[in-house]
This record gives sequence, C-alpha cells and structure tokens, in this order.
Amino acid sequence: MIRACIFDLDGVIVDTAKYHYKAWKRLANELGFEFTEEDNERLKGVSRMTSLEILLEIGNKKGEYTEDEKLKLATKKNEWYREYITKMEKDEILPGVEGFLELLRQNGVKIAIGSASKNAKTILERIGLIDKFDAIVDGTKITKAKPDPQVFTKAADEMNEKYEDCVVFEDSQAGIDAALAAGMKAIAVGKPENLKNAHKIISGFKNKDFELLMFD
Repeated sequence: MIRACIFDLDGVIVDTAKYHYKAWKRLANELGFEFTEEDNERLKGVSRMTSLEILLEIGNKKGEYTEDEKLKLATKKNEWYREYITKMEKDEILPGVEGFLELLRQNGVKIAIGSASKNAKTILERIGLIDKFDAIVDGTKITKAKPDPQVFTKAADEMNEKYEDCVVFEDSQAGIDAALAAGMKAIAVGKPENLKNAHKIISGFKNKDFELLMFD
C-alpha cells in the first residue's frame, strides 16, 4: 500500500530545468565552449558542484580551475538561475500536477518534495504550492547527492513513513537510482529512452488517476 508520494521538483512539478539549462549554457559560453540540451541530460538530478565538474569536462577544461575558482563559477551560475526563477508564476506548474496533488490529499496519501535544489522553497513560493506538502527536503537539508537515497529517505522520515510504502516521481536517472536504492517504488516522468529501471513511466500528470499508485 502506497502511503506517501515524494516528488522531485525540477522537471516534475515545474519546468525549472529550462532555467538550469539556460544558466549553465550561459556559463559555458562565457568560458568559451558550447553546451547542448543533450549535454544537459547529464546534469539532471545531480548537485551543483558535480554539475560544474561535468560541464568543465564537456568543455575540456577540467583541471584549469582551483576549488575557489570553481566555487565562484557555481555561485555565478546560481545567481543567474535565481534571477530567472524569481520571475516564475503559477502558470508554470506542469499540466495535471495540481489536480494530482489534490487527488492524493483526498485519498489520504502524504506528499513531499525531495529535491537537490537549494532554491526549492523559493520556487514553491513563487508558484503557490509551498503549503501543499507534508515535508520539503531540499539541498539545504542533505549532504549527499542523488543517486544516494538520502534526499528520499529523509523525506520519508519526516513524514514518519516506511520506505517501502513510498513512491518517488523523478525525471532523472540519478533520481530513479536513488529511489530504488532506498527501497521505494519509482515512477519516471519523461521519455523512456532517457530513463531506465523505473517501475512505471509517464509523460506527465495530465488525466492521471489513483490507479497510478497501484503496483503488482
């Protein structure tokens, strides 16, 4: 019996992924190389500093910066990202999400956010969903990035639910791997060719009903 649902934020509840991409691409261009949407797939679900390492690897610039310089680069990217997200509005919630959250609430299922983003609360406030969740676990509460399961186990702990009674909604492979490592069910949100090993895969929440939480 599924008693709780844990949602990643970026690309699942709201499409902030495009703002991450915009900010990383801006940084790459400033450093003198191109960064494509295909490259960006590798950054989904991982921490800011790990994302920067991948970006530098793509640009053949690994080893060119000190740790202090890399911190400054990551901070610059985050400042651009925050500049973009502070202009977000409620209409940027992905189709079907609000209705699905309400359906869960009506059926007594607890809901949480499990996101690596340190900007999660800012985004939830901007789109008017901050009060909809029983727990919000973001990058300010964790020390280990996905695919480590910490973000999801902490969310389950805050809701006082067993891991095996939770299902995670994720749009990244690292997130799916983290959910499985926690012993939770995983529902992938996105394209099948990008996401492997989830119990189910959906393109989005539009017209989804409670049967989505039924597993064999």
